[in-house]
Amino acid sequence: MVKIRLKRLGYKKNPSYRIIAIDSRSKREGAPIEELGFYNPKSKEMKLNVERAKARLAQGAQASQTVMYLINNSNEDGSLNYKQKETKKLSKKAQAKLEAQKAQENNAQEAQA
Repeated sequence: MVKIRLKRLGYKKNPSYRIIAIDSRSKREGAPIEELGFYNPKSKEMKLNVERAKARLAQGAQASQTVMYLINNSNEDGSLNYKQKETKKLSKKAQAKLEAQKAQENNAQEAQA
């Protein structure tokens, strides 16, 4: 069975990946049937041959979860359509500080009214 998955490249703590079509029984770094593109998760840079990837899927290849996400969120030219999160996670201390500031503002507005 043919799978579309990531092949890890790069050195320690700095991964980059190639998106490849490979036999499911071979190793992660084994010889691929076809290279479809590359993906760098640190810089969110990606180049993917979307046409070939969809053709492989139509022939019966199975994509890993990550590769399926990349295919679905790619532009027509093969680059990643990356959306940054609008909300930021705050620590409990920062949340308490923010709530205290809001409470002070509300008290000040009520005093003026």
